Formats: sequence, C-alpha cells, structure tokens
Amino acid sequence: MVYLNFSNLDAETQNHLLSISREEVESRYGEQLRTYAECHYLDYDELVEQEAIRNLYTYDYVFNM
Repeated sequence: MVYLNFSNLDAETQNHLLSISREEVESRYGEQLRTYAECHYLDYDELVEQEAIRNLYTYDYVFNM
C-alpha cells in the first residue's frame, strides 16, 4: 500500500487542491476567521491560506492504479 501526503504530489495537483481547500475553509470558517483577523490585526487572506494548507493535511488521498 502506498501512503502519500500533500507534499508528495506534483505542483499542479498541489495548487488545485489548495484552491479547493481554500474555498472549503472560507465557506466553513470565513466569518470566524475574518473576526479573528480583525481582532488581532492579521491579514485575512494570509490567515485563510494558512488554514487551507493545514486543512490539506487532514485529507486522505486515494489513487486508482
């Protein structure tokens, strides 16, 4: 069995998954992150980007071979 994580994937796949993860994070936690960013004087886009990357490592990657 082959176990892969996000960093084992090619750049194109990483970018695609990152955009999907970013949309997921914004739809689930957008308002909470915006409020947190405003209270702590953080850049909202950078915060979402960090959470999207963190979210990617919770995915299970399945490949048909």
